[in-house]
Amino acid sequence: MPEAVLSIRDLTVEFDTEDGVVHAVTDVSWDLYPGEVLGVIGESGSGKSVSLLSILGLIPMPPGRIVRGEAVFKGRDLLKLSGRELRQIRGGDIAMIFQDPMTSLNPVLKIGDQIAEAILAHNPRLTKEEARRRTIELLSLVGVPGAEQRYDQYPHEFSGGMRQRAMIAMAIANSPSVLVADEPTTALDVTIQAQIIEVLRTAQRETNAAIVLITHDLGLIAELADRVVVMYAGRVVEQADVLTIFDSPRHPYTIGLMKSLARLEREQEWLEPIPGQPPSLITLPPGCAFHPRCLHSRGRARCRSEVPPLREIGEGASHLSACHFAEELTGAQYTAGAGVERGT
Repeated sequence: MPEAVLSIRDLTVEFDTEDGVVHAVTDVSWDLYPGEVLGVIGESGSGKSVSLLSILGLIPMPPGRIVRGEAVFKGRDLLKLSGRELRQIRGGDIAMIFQDPMTSLNPVLKIGDQIAEAILAHNPRLTKEEARRRTIELLSLVGVPGAEQRYDQYPHEFSGGMRQRAMIAMAIANSPSVLVADEPTTALDVTIQAQIIEVLRTAQRETNAAIVLITHDLGLIAELADRVVVMYAGRVVEQADVLTIFDSPRHPYTIGLMKSLARLEREQEWLEPIPGQPPSLITLPPGCAFHPRCLHSRGRARCRSEVPPLREIGEGASHLSACHFAEELTGAQYTAGAGVERGT
């Protein structure tokens, strides 16, 4: 196994609000390896985006604060760097594709100028003309037609899919080692989503970057991810390679996600939802945060009193689960049986 390009350990992030302290991320740990796609999935509010935004210094502090943890990137703990040092890394070695390109792009600046600015910020020796040529190359690479003419257009003149392509071009402009894609296909229709997936593949081939794919779209995970981190109520509840997550999940929450997924290979009149609602991150239930919604808990005292640790399941450390009774989740009645087929 190669050395991880990014290692997060015991990351804990809180927000102060009028109603109390929001425990947004609690003891999150995972590794990202060169060239892989790591999918981070979970319901809204599970801590997917906050965990990445916090290590890049992109959460407001206050009210947010990083309580503990480390995020080691190329031997440096990002949480100990100054604002200036983080700015040198953001957009350079680590780049982010945000979920809403319309609010991420400046509406009064030309698309090309915004991408060129990102290039010049990390390559001050380049001339403006060289940055312009590089920008046009990037726009062509991500499939923007008429890139030279599009350079001088404004965000409102681009469609949603084209704006997202421009954001991807900006993200890969400086050949990052890590590319964070936060819900990159949100609010796009299915046809455009498929195109954006291809653009992400192209971007990874161009830069050989490791990708963190934050999404609630299990189809996108099946299509792109190599490994998967499942989050619930601010914690990692399961972690494994993508085939294992879809075919042999070992946490009741992951199983619930898989069972709520519509599939072509079986007839079903209704989707099978996870009962109940996610808990308040201000007043989390005692024990396992998922136990009030868990069909497998059956009211067992251990689920209601002890927070389950994230531990190895089976042989080796490739499959982790935070369920006291993960070993019981092996029968056919618990298997999602989704199967994963990847596009070529």
